[in-house]
Amino acid sequence: MKVLAWVPQEFDTSPGQRFRLEQWEPYLRRAGIEITWSPYSDAALSRVMPRPGHLAAKATGVAFALARRLREAWRARAFDLVYIFREGALFGPAVAERVLAWSGVPFVFDFDDAVWVRYVSPGNSYLSYLRFPGKTRALCRLARHVMAGNAYLQDYALRYNPSVTVVPTTIDTEKYKVVPRAGREVPVVGWTGSYSTEQYLALVKPVFERLRRRLPFRVVVVGGGRFAADGVEVEHRPWRSESETADLADFDIGLMPLPDAEWERGKCGLKALQYMALGVPAVVSPVGVNASIVRHGENGLVAKTEAEWERALELLLTDPGARARLGGAGRLTVEESYSARSQAPRVAELFGRVAS
Repeated sequence: MKVLAWVPQEFDTSPGQRFRLEQWEPYLRRAGIEITWSPYSDAALSRVMPRPGHLAAKATGVAFALARRLREAWRARAFDLVYIFREGALFGPAVAERVLAWSGVPFVFDFDDAVWVRYVSPGNSYLSYLRFPGKTRALCRLARHVMAGNAYLQDYALRYNPSVTVVPTTIDTEKYKVVPRAGREVPVVGWTGSYSTEQYLALVKPVFERLRRRLPFRVVVVGGGRFAADGVEVEHRPWRSESETADLADFDIGLMPLPDAEWERGKCGLKALQYMALGVPAVVSPVGVNASIVRHGENGLVAKTEAEWERALELLLTDPGARARLGGAGRLTVEESYSARSQAPRVAELFGRVAS
């Protein structure tokens, strides 16, 4: 089976596609499925997009990317199936996607965020208004089948298409392994994300400041780069694909704070799953799928209020045994339900059924 994959970014650069189709590809290849990757953003556009200004370069890059998508839509008959992750084109209405539908080639639409909500990026706020969140509805209607990262996203897709399957975001458990932890006097509380999501750490900043007055710990932030808290040592590390697992394995406790809002309810719990796969106990807000991934006191801790966050962190900071127990249970949860090995065969079967 030949599959054309329309993805937003270049290979191994975007978390969403890395922990979905990119991670499943080796298993799909063994099932006889050949994937041809077609990122919307090329290297030049990816470099210029995060930078302020450069409007001419951005406009030119977007125009070329859209033209490339339209050409591919007409030529897609060379493939058995097209896979679209989030959207075929990053900006504008669903033009290329409609052309693809008219070509008659079946496509699977896959999304792992509440992409129908207009999200204003702190880095490129004006570009956010060129996004058309309403085209999520159109893609659900046009797709032969929809893959949703969690039940909340599934409920949205079912309004427009009866053929929807929940396929969770997964972890490659061959790459993410539990490493022995040497005891240390100052535990590491860690978080991973990006510049746009680092704002969520503000939810636990007062907790850090209160706890640090009576307990030793330091904070490591992977990605981002601006978070600070009074009296708390914060180390910032740039996100790198090649060092990601080592950076996260250095945590003693992993955090995923979220506000309870429409955009955040659509998230697929990736941070929590990464921590858990490495045997790092996770503390999460009970927002969206987090509430079903993490079972409080069994395979992690759930915290909603500042007081609950403070109690959860104090427990883990002072009790290495609790960290080990919850971390081990978290790893088992990932192996059983959220590993690439467990979910990729479902995707292969789904692709075959849709293509036929």
